[in-house]
Amino acid sequence: MGRPLFLRIVNGVEQYDPYFVQTTDAIGNLGLSSLQKVTAAFKILTYGTLADSVDEHVRIGESTAIESLRRFVQAVIVVFGDEYLRPPNNNDITRLLAIGEQRGFPGMLGSIDCMHWK
Repeated sequence: MGRPLFLRIVNGVEQYDPYFVQTTDAIGNLGLSSLQKVTAAFKILTYGTLADSVDEHVRIGESTAIESLRRFVQAVIVVFGDEYLRPPNNNDITRLLAIGEQRGFPGMLGSIDCMHWK
């Protein structure tokens, strides 16, 4: 994933849920950043990583990783759902079929790696 797309997702999630905004505690220590919380959620989703193992990479505890994941998924559905989590319309289908034909797969709408071969 490119940096601009990642930052767009981080900004959208941060604007939707104040949980992702970095805060300071009573003595002025900075809490976890939105980048840490979103990175933990992405790592769990994309690699199937256990919540307690993201501590090694992102420096975030298991319970915070789980809460970040839960809130991240909710935020993505609300913020990006209307645009990306919908069935394809006629323009989308036409565009996807044209891309498939250019790549040598005429008439294929889905991805070949998502098919179950027997």
